[in-house]
Amino acid sequence: MSGIGVEAGAQAARSRALAVLRVRGRALAVALLPAGAAVILLTGATTGHLVGRDWDAARWTVGVLAVLVLLAAAGVAAVVARARPATTPTVPVPEESAPDLYRMVRDLADRLDVPVPSAIALTPDCDSWLEDRAHCAHGPPRPAPDEAAGPGRRRPPVAPVLVIGSPFLWWMRVGELRAVLAPVIAGTGPSAHPDIAAARRFVRGLDAAVAVASAPGRCPLTRGVCAALGWVARLLLRGCREHATLMERGVAVAAAERAQAVDYGLRIVAQEQVGLAYAGWDRLLTRVALPAWRMGRWPSRLDAGVVAALTELSRRDRLAEGFTSRLGERPACDLLEEPGAVDEATSLLAAHLFHGGPAESRPDWAPVDWQAYPEEVVDRTWRSDAARLHRVLDSLGVRPSRAPGAPDPDGPTLSRLLDHLTERPGNGPRADRGNPARQPSGPPDTEPGTDADTEPGTERSAALAAGLSAELAREEARARSARQSPPAAQGAAGRPDGPIRDSSCDCVPPPFPPQPHRTARELLADHVTAMVCCAAVDTAGAVPALDWLDGPSLLLGGERAADLTPRVLSLIEEGDPGPLRDWLAASGIRPEKPVRLV
Repeated sequence: MSGIGVEAGAQAARSRALAVLRVRGRALAVALLPAGAAVILLTGATTGHLVGRDWDAARWTVGVLAVLVLLAAAGVAAVVARARPATTPTVPVPEESAPDLYRMVRDLADRLDVPVPSAIALTPDCDSWLEDRAHCAHGPPRPAPDEAAGPGRRRPPVAPVLVIGSPFLWWMRVGELRAVLAPVIAGTGPSAHPDIAAARRFVRGLDAAVAVASAPGRCPLTRGVCAALGWVARLLLRGCREHATLMERGVAVAAAERAQAVDYGLRIVAQEQVGLAYAGWDRLLTRVALPAWRMGRWPSRLDAGVVAALTELSRRDRLAEGFTSRLGERPACDLLEEPGAVDEATSLLAAHLFHGGPAESRPDWAPVDWQAYPEEVVDRTWRSDAARLHRVLDSLGVRPSRAPGAPDPDGPTLSRLLDHLTERPGNGPRADRGNPARQPSGPPDTEPGTDADTEPGTERSAALAAGLSAELAREEARARSARQSPPAAQGAAGRPDGPIRDSSCDCVPPPFPPQPHRTARELLADHVTAMVCCAAVDTAGAVPALDWLDGPSLLLGGERAADLTPRVLSLIEEGDPGPLRDWLAASGIRPEKPVRLV
């Protein structure tokens, strides 16, 4: 450990903390200035020096101004002190449910000679940090100070909570997790310094006051008071923002230098595993979890899925060097008494944060395990998309296919879709403005139903994509309305009675969406692919499956159908069904037979 580096970082953090506190002191001085002037004027009257009608008017004016400023300052100070600072939603880990994990954290704190974190919590993300939750609104009051400290001594700050990324626990070994957490836990040392703790408390209070002032739904008078409160809080935040940033930078430098002596060699390997865990977690959320969330189901073992996804990634791309040797070491999730229950809790929180689903399970928001995923998510998604596709075809007046030998020509067949999207002479000019080769696609964050004029390539494809976007937007609006409906209306809809939930349990839109909405081209391609997969399952004996890296997949003859996408794009962008029809014939899929919808 470099003692010089630790002391330099700590000294820089303390000096910046004092600068933040000076901003607070200057604000207090400004608030007391009119009161000081009023005291001077009143003293002058009692001594017979400042007498006369003008001085009396000045005394009244300054006195009233001083009272108003003091009241305003007291109100701002009360809001800053009592406003609840924002905290990250996490899954708490009590010590009785993870004694080995707490023992490892205490051992690290002892080796680093820093205070032990007050608690441990998990977050469904690939990151770890310390979070101060000492505010009275975050839990029980602080313990009473030690009697030996005396009544005049300041109460020592409560240690922050250690927040650990849940994918780390399942993917990393115990030694790797220890190496990753060492610099994080070392940050509890500067947090115990009274000046740094006070500066952080002041900045968090200002930030919370801004949030209080920005809350909607207030009356005009209250809005005016909140606007003044927000202006003062933002002014103070601007005054101490640079000092607070440099203070946190000094704290980070001191913590990193202090942790140099703990598992330094292993930390390099552990940081590689951090990057690998992030890649697998992002892929799992966007390719595997998101389709389930859209179906009203949430995978209950996301962290275990990370291990499966990273194992597959390592097997395919050989990104995890020495992966076989790592399997013999103890996984970090063994530090938990019931890893399955913790995984389920973090998986539900991930669905709440990244998709906006309810914060607890209910009939229309049920968990799904990995064994049931192909049947309950993949197959249902395909058939739901196929049903939506045929509803839009009906609304567009598209006739059923009259293929020779069709058992039910009026049923939902793949031939109906192929015939409609096939570009024939006389069908009208091509929508060249939407061809990706001629014009780039719309922005990635375009809402459904707003980019149909620029995608995809033919007029019939564009019309079908616009209809799908509008239909999907209506379904999402109905789903949001159902989630926001009062409990009485939900009970009338057939849901079981239960305790009334806080409206904050639903988060729409999600605070951290994993990816933007699908564009019209992507939406149409997904629905056409779903129709093809339904036909393959119903007419060619194919089965739905789960690919850990790419999500829902189709197995034909035990092998994954990986060459379907370019043939679908050829149909929707060029109006050419030839490649797709050839693939269907080679796979034994009969497009003229009706498929089962939901």
